[in-house]
Amino acid sequence: MTNDTDKTTCPTPEEATPETCADANFAVTGMTCASCAMIIEKTLSKVDGVDTANVNLAAERLQVGYDPAVVKAAEIIKAVEGVGFGADEIEAAPVIAAGRVELEVGGMTCASCSAIVEKVTNKLDGVSAANVNLATENATFEFDPTIIGPGEIIGAIEAVGYSAKPKVQQSLASAGAADTERKQAVHAKQRNMLLFAAAFSVPLFIVAMVPPFMMSVPEWVAGLFGVTSESGIHLTHKYIMLALTLPVQFIAGAQFYRGMWGALKQRAGNMDTLIAVGTSAAFFYSLAATFWLTEQPVFYETAGLLITFVLLGKMLEARAKGRTGEAIRKLMGLAAKTARVVRGEAEIDIPVEEVLVGDVIVVRPGEKVPVDGLLVEGSSAVDESMLTGESIPVEKNAGDSVIGATLNKLGSFKFRATKVGSDTALAQIVRLVEEAQGSKAPVQRFADRISAVFVPVVLALSLITFLVWLLVVPIFADAAFYAETSVFVKALLAGVAVVVIACPCALGLATPTAIMVGTGKGAENGVLIKSGEALETAYRLNAIVFDKTGTLTHGKPVVTEVELIDGTDADLLLESAVALERGSEHPLAEAIVNHGREKGLPDVNASGFNAIPGHGVEGRVGGTRVSLGNRRLMEREGISTAHADTRVADLESQGKTVMYVGAEPGGLLGLIAVADTLKENSAQAVSRLGEMGVDVYMITGDNRRTAEAIAAQAGIAPDHVLAEVLPEHKAENVAKLQADGKVVAMVGDGINDTPALAQSDVGIAMGAGTDVAMEAGGVVLIKNDLRDVVTAIELSRATMRKIRMNFVWALGYNTIGIPIAALGFLRPELAGAAMALSSVSVVTNSLLLKRFKPSMRG
Repeated sequence: MTNDTDKTTCPTPEEATPETCADANFAVTGMTCASCAMIIEKTLSKVDGVDTANVNLAAERLQVGYDPAVVKAAEIIKAVEGVGFGADEIEAAPVIAAGRVELEVGGMTCASCSAIVEKVTNKLDGVSAANVNLATENATFEFDPTIIGPGEIIGAIEAVGYSAKPKVQQSLASAGAADTERKQAVHAKQRNMLLFAAAFSVPLFIVAMVPPFMMSVPEWVAGLFGVTSESGIHLTHKYIMLALTLPVQFIAGAQFYRGMWGALKQRAGNMDTLIAVGTSAAFFYSLAATFWLTEQPVFYETAGLLITFVLLGKMLEARAKGRTGEAIRKLMGLAAKTARVVRGEAEIDIPVEEVLVGDVIVVRPGEKVPVDGLLVEGSSAVDESMLTGESIPVEKNAGDSVIGATLNKLGSFKFRATKVGSDTALAQIVRLVEEAQGSKAPVQRFADRISAVFVPVVLALSLITFLVWLLVVPIFADAAFYAETSVFVKALLAGVAVVVIACPCALGLATPTAIMVGTGKGAENGVLIKSGEALETAYRLNAIVFDKTGTLTHGKPVVTEVELIDGTDADLLLESAVALERGSEHPLAEAIVNHGREKGLPDVNASGFNAIPGHGVEGRVGGTRVSLGNRRLMEREGISTAHADTRVADLESQGKTVMYVGAEPGGLLGLIAVADTLKENSAQAVSRLGEMGVDVYMITGDNRRTAEAIAAQAGIAPDHVLAEVLPEHKAENVAKLQADGKVVAMVGDGINDTPALAQSDVGIAMGAGTDVAMEAGGVVLIKNDLRDVVTAIELSRATMRKIRMNFVWALGYNTIGIPIAALGFLRPELAGAAMALSSVSVVTNSLLLKRFKPSMRG
């Protein structure tokens, strides 16, 4: 939704600043169907300063982009409340960047106090700016984190008699708890209103429809007032039903009138309109039959029971919808609530939201890591299964990174916080999932188009039904057909039943509930689907392009073979190679040195080291002149390689780089083959994708011979190898496949993959890749496991199947229900019960996605 061009809107992204364009999220209550969401969006589109408004019915969330100089969040809330809904702003987690911190300063009483705080902190080495606001008791400091940390600034303020602490906003844990409380409050409100309505509608049902009580109760009540005539008892019966219906109609049912009024103000209709019109028709007709048309029957029970059944459906729906967000609340619940921070010589426990970049934090065995950081002291094994799904704890030593919300298993350690608040990995995952759950898939437009005209069409059908029963049916029906009820009553009941049975609730919930459960289930399995559009597009994928280096392969060369010639000692060969390569910075040299370290070989240094460009290296190891390099180097040194050429050709055909090791004297000692090896699960993933009908391609800058060798190991056909492709041309190759009519996904992990990720229909970024690549991808694989590409597609297909099933259920229900109601075969109260259950059925069907299990469990 975008405002009219003559209104004040947010500037372009290049021009946007926090002063000119802001985003706010609100929890919205009172929505019952897709029409409600459209009414809110339409209302906000008319508010000056609002640029975008996106409502998620299932999550009951509103996201607004606006110009804070023109409109405030309170005015947005007021506009939403003005059309009959409730709204509360949801505070985001704090963003505390390195080099800038916002503190709450206590104890200031005048301008002199704030001046003292500014003066003291400005004198600190490393502080470049200090701004203290007396009215708000907030202070903002800019500093050089390499010179000073937030702890020193806080200490300086406290030293002159004031208190200081980081400005606190909701942490992930408290945000999750608040969301749970909101869901529980909605459910409790619906439950209490249902109980209130049931307290009156159950006696109403007994008096109106249970034969033994239909006469005995009115006779007993009439007798209390001395009324004994049959007409008096009959009138008393009507009064009793009126008294029982009034609280249900105008107290329990007030929410439907409020919703209808809000919709009417926007010249629209929603579910509340249908319920209010239907129950009002039954109630006010019955009221007329009580006081004026006294010979006519009443249908108070229709109005009372209809509202009660709808409230029952809303309560069950609120309960079911609450479960659709379980995944995001579980993620939030993983966050630690406190952290043990080193301040001076002391260790103090503080809320995790008060941890700042640069703080040193102590983590003991069995405790959660509070935020992201780098280990500076100690070692341990950390369970990172919450993030990676891997059950085996990861060894951590000084210099290794640790991730917030992971569980320390064994030793104690200290680490320095590098990312806090909304910058932590967990917070970013939560943000991605929330954004995905709040987004609309293209298929949702189908439901939006139907919902826009649904209510007016239903009201028109109801009126046509009423007129047909009133004017046409009597022409063909005999007198016996109207023996019990009048023509008008039959027409009224049929018209009301049509209004009630045709509700857009199920249609509005069909897509968002499935997307919420699907994206949440993806997060549980290490697959972050960033939008509903990515989820829907992944369903249609029929081609996937894998980048080779770092995606199909590990991304770094390793030694694959060490082969000896003429009985050379293996350790001696490797020791000589390692000694030479210690002085080289070439990636292949690093592979050899690492291999020697893994073998536990002693550290031996070469003397007289000499690197020969394009050939290799040479030097003396233990008094022996040793050469390591390609065939040209061996020829230069006069060392024959003829007897090894066949084996070398075989290794090179496998995509490996072969280095000769020669000595003087001694000739050729052996061969060392180095290659960027295929990831353990790459071939398995490629095979499964083929079974799913997806064509798999590999793209690389390597020469064709090497590329085809790696592709063969992965099970990729030679004609699907895109070799010798420069990074800047990767996107062009993706575009060519798209031009052939393919729906293409690109899987990559590096900055040079970003254009191709953006060009593809769905970009899939590896979780260990660059931030730029992950930002460009529509799907992020946290675990760096290619089997999760399969999981992403399987989950997309499962989710889209659920959405289509939901649409079939919702539309099929109306397609069948409206004619049945129009033909007079369905009483309005039963139509109300069926209508309520249709929404519950759609949500429940979406919840079945929680049973999704990947075919390839990582």
